[in-house]
Amino acid sequence: MSVVVEQSEVVIDKASRRSGGRDARRAMRAAPLADDVRPIRPGMSGGRYKALGQSDLERIHEAVLTLLETVGFANAIPSCIEALTRVGAIYSEDGRIRFPRELVMSTVRNAARNFTLHGQDPKHDMLVQGTRVHYGTAGAAVHVVDVEKREYRESLLQDIYDAARLVEGLDNIHFFQRPMVPRDVPDPLEMDFNTLYACVMGTTKHVGTSFTVAENVAPALEMLYAIAGGEENFRARPFVSNSNCFVVPPMKFAEDACGVLEACVEGGIPILLLSAGQAGATAPAAIAGAVVQATAEVLAGLVYVNALKPGHPAIFGTWPFVSDLRTGAMSGGSAEQALLSSACAQMAQFYDLPGGSAAGMADSKLPDIQSGYEKGITNVMAGLSGLNLVYESAGMHASLLGFCLESLIIDNDMLGQCLRCVRGIEVTDAALSIDTIADVCMNGPGHYLGNEQTLRLMQTEYFYPAVADRYSPKEWGERGKPDLLGKAIEEKRKVLASRFPRHVPREIDDALRHKFGDLIKLPRSGMGG
Repeated sequence: MSVVVEQSEVVIDKASRRSGGRDARRAMRAAPLADDVRPIRPGMSGGRYKALGQSDLERIHEAVLTLLETVGFANAIPSCIEALTRVGAIYSEDGRIRFPRELVMSTVRNAARNFTLHGQDPKHDMLVQGTRVHYGTAGAAVHVVDVEKREYRESLLQDIYDAARLVEGLDNIHFFQRPMVPRDVPDPLEMDFNTLYACVMGTTKHVGTSFTVAENVAPALEMLYAIAGGEENFRARPFVSNSNCFVVPPMKFAEDACGVLEACVEGGIPILLLSAGQAGATAPAAIAGAVVQATAEVLAGLVYVNALKPGHPAIFGTWPFVSDLRTGAMSGGSAEQALLSSACAQMAQFYDLPGGSAAGMADSKLPDIQSGYEKGITNVMAGLSGLNLVYESAGMHASLLGFCLESLIIDNDMLGQCLRCVRGIEVTDAALSIDTIADVCMNGPGHYLGNEQTLRLMQTEYFYPAVADRYSPKEWGERGKPDLLGKAIEEKRKVLASRFPRHVPREIDDALRHKFGDLIKLPRSGMGG
């Protein structure tokens, strides 16, 4: 009997030591690290994956120049015609503007590159250059995914603010472009103004937004200048960019969006030049052809912006989408979408321009297994391709029709894994581990669990998810068998009950509410009082 008791005590003691060591390691991992030694961080360089070879890039480039020179664009507004013809574009009798090759290439040579997209807090500034990778949100979903009821409801202004304040605390989501449309604010001016207000009040990260018509830009600029402490301060550090669908594919200008583009350039707002053709519908079904059309359309926009203001910051926003050719429905979570976004990243690098495209647009309606593989595949390929700005990367479902707050939390973990893949493997003398292997094999315990190298690298070399489950089956059972979605729901509730950003001083908000009156629709009660 005593032997049994002694053996039991030994087992218990060993289990206690294992548990204590495990808890200690977890505590160590929870401690904050300096940014320069974190295993993942914004702006790490990708570019290891190449969907296109060098000859492919050159053939696409040649096709792009041919299209711009021979087909050109229709439906230009008078101010656009004036600006483009002033720099050498040709307005023909058929009403189309065509772009000589030298005009396009001289614009590319002189365009802004290696610029910073600023946050209200400088710690969130993003240097957009080379193959540096940043992940963020985007979209215009008209529904919120209610995961507990397994149903969709209309998206509201409060949802945009809630998404922004969730993103504020998610390290692997680096910028916040408005992901939803506030269906409770139908007036276009009120919608544009309040969307931007909710975004900039909810997060200090860089914000992207859009405007319906040019007239809606002026009050938004007035608000942004006030928050920045003056127009000069905003122009020096613009913390908002304009997502501008200036083109209606194939190869037509969008009249209202062109007016917005001109107003934003004048006001000092960087421009995301967005071409969003759908392969098989408004762009060629051939993947290479969709890349050709998107590249041609965005380069025309680049000429337009630089004709208005040479060197104005503009993002090469090739966003060709995929159709399921059986039905014509969009398929944002497909392998073809991953290839398109990767190829577009390479075209931006071909021209040495800051590039942005879309990934993570799950076709799945809920944060489930399908959502996980669709988002994981498309986001990691975009990152490995060195795409500078990966839009739509978190929270999106139903091919841009639904947005899920819980998915932001889950996708933050997923993007951490993607960023670790982007970082790749560093091969140094120390990393080759010859001395470590020799010591463990010849002098040590025959394993590396307590080795100095293991302890030193466990935080700086390895990424640990916040909500994903890595427990053993036994420990998982002991903890009540938690599931990922349940943990995300719990975390969402906790954050939304406690995080109310105060980076915009109350006196500035008071002045904005006094000046704009009933135009501001987000109640103080929804912002923590």
